[in-house]
Amino acid sequence: MSSFVDFQNEIYLQGLAGSVPALPMTAAGLEARAREVLEPAAYAYVAGSASAERTAAANLAAFEKYRLLPRMLRGTSGPDARDLSVEVLGTRLAAPVLTAPIGVLGLLHERGETVVADVTRELGIGMVLSTAASSTIEEAGAQAGDWWYQLYWPNDMELARSFVERAEKSGAKAIVVTVDTPSLGWRPRDLEFGHLPFLHGKGIANYLSDPVFRAKLATPPEESEDAMRMAVLTWAGLFGNHGLRAADIGKLREWTELPIAVKGVLHPDDARQCVAAGADAVIVSNHGGRQVDGSVAALDALPTIVATVGDRADVLFDSGVRTGSDIMIALSLGAKAVLYGRPWAYGLGIAGRDGVRHALRTLLADFDAAMGLSGCSNVADLSRAFISTFR
Repeated sequence: MSSFVDFQNEIYLQGLAGSVPALPMTAAGLEARAREVLEPAAYAYVAGSASAERTAAANLAAFEKYRLLPRMLRGTSGPDARDLSVEVLGTRLAAPVLTAPIGVLGLLHERGETVVADVTRELGIGMVLSTAASSTIEEAGAQAGDWWYQLYWPNDMELARSFVERAEKSGAKAIVVTVDTPSLGWRPRDLEFGHLPFLHGKGIANYLSDPVFRAKLATPPEESEDAMRMAVLTWAGLFGNHGLRAADIGKLREWTELPIAVKGVLHPDDARQCVAAGADAVIVSNHGGRQVDGSVAALDALPTIVATVGDRADVLFDSGVRTGSDIMIALSLGAKAVLYGRPWAYGLGIAGRDGVRHALRTLLADFDAAMGLSGCSNVADLSRAFISTFR
């Protein structure tokens, strides 16, 4: 049983010896530090969202509509006895947190995905590995503990099936199909740099290492610059799938026995269709505001999705989590777990493994402390009774 809040005691004890944390203690602080130290194009790729970035801002502001209602005098167990663990899609996690699938981590660290895999294994939380990775499925899977594979469904069924089968063979515990990215959103920060990392051969390691993809190439990409350029052009013709329909979830069910989650759902009818087609979970998400600007904040969509399919499927939440209290609010509204993205990516770019570990430990310690101070001994205690709407 993890006591994540021990991180707080660790910091204060080090302070007695005159040592203070080398990294910021908040998500906002990590972003500010990353802006100072990362290459501008790399920072823009992580920080940027679609168009005027209104939805990205709305994701954060949506949490302001709720206030926690802590309970007192409940004889809550101390941190050593508090149990934050949860089981989601058959995966047991030390806390209801998974790292969100962020692509092209090679922009931030040469071993980005394997570093995140290593840290999440140590902490006992989940990792969702992006298709758009700088490390292969096999490399990351060998380093990870409990991890899920996120599928960007390409415009080729044989290639999609190959990705899924590779993930299953490499130890993935679930498949996460991202459905809100049949193509990239309008992202001004990247456009101002004219920077799309995939066109430089970055973030396509899973394509370059796939036998189905390689069979489409006249020359292996490692043989010459021209061969790599042709591989990139082949990737460009295959990434994304505007023709995907809910019924295709049934196809995926034929390919694998792993649990299936559909990520990028905001409308209750879409959630209903996904579950009817065979999905075991939906992940309420607007891709961190990176796809459709002006779309609804993910948290605002969560209660309706829970009411629509929560009795038949797990509902998870993504987009806007920054604090432990945010996790409590999402869980109180019915989410089984949350996906956490940008802050640990900033940590990766700032300080590699230490940065990822720091970013995740700060979130988990904050969550642990907030749970105990609110009279909650375990995640099952959370319900709408713990939150109040604030306008």
